[in-house]
Amino acid sequence: MVVSHKFPECSFGWCRDVALYSLGVGACNADAEDEKELRLVYGRDGQSPIKVLPTFVSSFVFKSGNGLRLDVPGLKYDPKRLLHSQHYIEIYRPIPSQANVTNKIKIAGFHDRGKAAILELETLTCLEGSDDILCMNRSTIYMRGAGGFSDPSQPFSYVTYAANKASNVPFTDSTPSAVYEDRTQNLQALLCGLSGHFDPLHSDPSFAHAAGFSRPILHGLSTLGFAVRAVMRSFCSMEPAAVKRISCRFLHHVYPGETLITEMWLQGQSVYYRTKVKERGRAVLSGYVQLKHIPSSL
Repeated sequence: MVVSHKFPECSFGWCRDVALYSLGVGACNADAEDEKELRLVYGRDGQSPIKVLPTFVSSFVFKSGNGLRLDVPGLKYDPKRLLHSQHYIEIYRPIPSQANVTNKIKIAGFHDRGKAAILELETLTCLEGSDDILCMNRSTIYMRGAGGFSDPSQPFSYVTYAANKASNVPFTDSTPSAVYEDRTQNLQALLCGLSGHFDPLHSDPSFAHAAGFSRPILHGLSTLGFAVRAVMRSFCSMEPAAVKRISCRFLHHVYPGETLITEMWLQGQSVYYRTKVKERGRAVLSGYVQLKHIPSSL
């Protein structure tokens, strides 16, 4: 049975990976001396702990060695036709700058959509040797050509309210509460790939051409990292501990070297965002970031 299938537990650790990840999602791209972003990649005198971007935990889903390739009995699909359509993160405790942890991964939902199937992959990450949960990732994967196995009108699901909210982000024509512009580097996808996501779509020109792109594209989770950095700069003074939940829907691809403009609307303790590519005027990402509190200076 596909639903509730559990994968073997996977243990791993990190140290310098935190700084490498931050560079992969644009930290210090615009200004290598920016004090708030410098602390994401550098600990002064080698003593101060590096601040950890909350989206760093999105890289945990690739630590099993299989990434989003799913070896599940009874599940038939074409790996080349997978799309990572949505992603949701809950952070339960501060993410340390170095740690050893264990991933517990399972399929939390499987939906028939006729010509396609939608699979929800849940990753719980615990501190090694304990049951203390550090964070949860829920990856929603659109599997083209894998549907037709049941009645599409009555899909089975463990989808939570928060995961549903990820695909129904409200935007209005009102003026954004904040707007942030950030340019990606031409090597951004190669840099991001060093955090563990080695899909050739993001590095191999011939593979990207075969997939219908003019050149390798940026990882969707890298674009998410750019967007959440924009939210953190605008609403919580780049303090990672202020972030409680993150949700996004991937809308379109980004080419390395393009400029990202993130528009943000503050509603209560949630910041709804929409990220566009400046050069093509195309929305590429939307979602929300729930904060633990809003600084009194806003």
